[in-house]
Amino acid sequence: MNAEPGHGAGEDAELWLVRHGETAWSRAGRHTGRTDVPLTARGREQARALAGVLGGREFRRVRTSPLARARETCALAGFAAEVDADLAEWDYGAYEGRTTAELGEEQPGFDIWEARIPAGEALSQVAARVGRVIDRAVADGARTLVFAHGHVLRILVARWLGLAGREGRLFRLDAAGVSVLGHEHGRRVIACWNVPVRLSPDGGEARRQSRGA
Repeated sequence: MNAEPGHGAGEDAELWLVRHGETAWSRAGRHTGRTDVPLTARGREQARALAGVLGGREFRRVRTSPLARARETCALAGFAAEVDADLAEWDYGAYEGRTTAELGEEQPGFDIWEARIPAGEALSQVAARVGRVIDRAVADGARTLVFAHGHVLRILVARWLGLAGREGRLFRLDAAGVSVLGHEHGRRVIACWNVPVRLSPDGGEARRQSRGA
């Protein structure tokens, strides 16, 4: 089990989190778990632009989800990575490819964070997977960069902070958003969250937004 915040374990560890670039399904709000949906042209531009945010930094480990949209984002950003099955997106089972609005018409008040997912993965199982990702990063005691997906990374930040996995619902994460988890005064913290890349009209280099860190 990963150490709880405040226990001083792995205080040199940093986790840099990158959600993959845009896909047609992410743009439409469709639950995209294990379906290998490719990046859109904009998603590929976002991935290339990540080099402007991540470039020049040293990472002891770079890990990526096995799904193509994360691996392509990683490669276009200029990184070679180890594939880590624990970073795969939540398996949405019978809800794969469907939007919250569609599911809400059938199940009023539908909330993926509270739902039982037929033929899919329980949130607790995803939380266990990201716990192993955290354990490895803490054991490395350095800067780890990961490329993965919206929900799995939101559950990861909740567990980093010692919260229940379902509290990942409180952390919005956009396509190609960059976040950093670290430590302050011996406690685990969010150093920055969901920093976007900006694309110039011709799809050129990224610039940090003024609110970014």
